[in-house]
Amino acid sequence: MNTEAPAPTRPLFWSVRRELWENRALYVAPLVAALVFLFGYAISTITLPRRVRAMAALDPAQQTAALAMPYSVAATLIILTAYLVAVFYCLDALYGERRDRSILFWKSLPVSDLETVLAKASIPLVVLPALVFAIALATQLAMLLLSTLVLLASGLGVATLWARLFEMTPVLLYGLAVHALWHAPLYAWLLVVSSWARRMPFLWAVLPPLALGAFEKVAFQTSYVCSLLQYRVTGAMGEAFSARTGAHGLVIRLSGLDPLRFLSSPGLWIGLLAAGVFLAVAARMRRYREPI
Repeated sequence: MNTEAPAPTRPLFWSVRRELWENRALYVAPLVAALVFLFGYAISTITLPRRVRAMAALDPAQQTAALAMPYSVAATLIILTAYLVAVFYCLDALYGERRDRSILFWKSLPVSDLETVLAKASIPLVVLPALVFAIALATQLAMLLLSTLVLLASGLGVATLWARLFEMTPVLLYGLAVHALWHAPLYAWLLVVSSWARRMPFLWAVLPPLALGAFEKVAFQTSYVCSLLQYRVTGAMGEAFSARTGAHGLVIRLSGLDPLRFLSSPGLWIGLLAAGVFLAVAARMRRYREPI
């Protein structure tokens, strides 16, 4: 008879798996976005040899940016799709189980409220970025193989394409990790709203900060709240990447990364502290909030 105690992380692991079982859109939506883009790119390869020959008139920096553009657009589309999925997942993560009263069953299991909230928070912070990286990388590899076949059939070289993809891969991984950490307080705030709201969690998540910003603008003629919100949503690019980007603002080279600046940014650590507070509040709300 096995008398060993279960590992402390086992309930958390199975809680994460439950979230993936119950929310297939977490991986289906990015996959659909990748397939749609890949289909469009396959059609565009008809004119690829002509476009590559036209790039010969450009300087090396512009050639690099032009070659990397479709791969960057593919990754961006998949990432934006994942962000939308993450937002709506967080809004429904705790609200949904109160709405359908399944919370009564889940509370009967030997999983604490904190473990449940951490499992739900790990989806947008850990699981979804890992899924996006795998899907984006597979999409880019498929695009590269298509391009290689078309260009070789036209007698054109493909070494530059392969070199750019290998350099863009760690940039993609770095960018996903950076934005997951930077957006942690936003996801945690959505979980707080999800644990508290009795209806329309999206409005409760969005309207209070917007109303506060409007009040500040009317009463004091300042925009500190709106600037703070904008900084939290888009500020990761300015903190984690240097000014050494390619043409069209693309970050496609390792020289464009600035991890030391990012890790020393007060905005990162203040955001993570706020995320921790929000998650603690969400766990407490889950313990005492009644089913809807």
